[in-house]
Amino acid sequence: MRSHGGAGVAGPLLMAERRKDDPVQRVAFLLGMREGTEAEYKARHDHIWPEMSAALSEAGLHNYSIFRHGTQLFAYCEVDDWQESQRRLAASEVNRRWQEYMADILDVPIDPATGTFYILEEMFHHE
Repeated sequence: MRSHGGAGVAGPLLMAERRKDDPVQRVAFLLGMREGTEAEYKARHDHIWPEMSAALSEAGLHNYSIFRHGTQLFAYCEVDDWQESQRRLAASEVNRRWQEYMADILDVPIDPATGTFYILEEMFHHE
């Protein structure tokens, strides 16, 4: 099952659990883009709306990066509370508009267990 959209989708995300000795949650997830939209995806993020950047910060996301391999996107961010960050983004009008803006180029794999994008299990961390 695939959906268009990404950040700000609420749901149980079992893999976004903080390790007991970590001050923040490190969250990695998969997204995708439609073939042939790579340049447009990059251009839109090169010119992210200032209010969308502010919404991400207000939702508690920091150290947020997105990497690309072909049409697959790997996103990484750090948060104090992933569930709360997702709740805030889901309630954000700016995020809703950004998701609509990106919907024509995103192709997001949905994890049937959570109803949202695939959260990756951390296998190793080195400070």
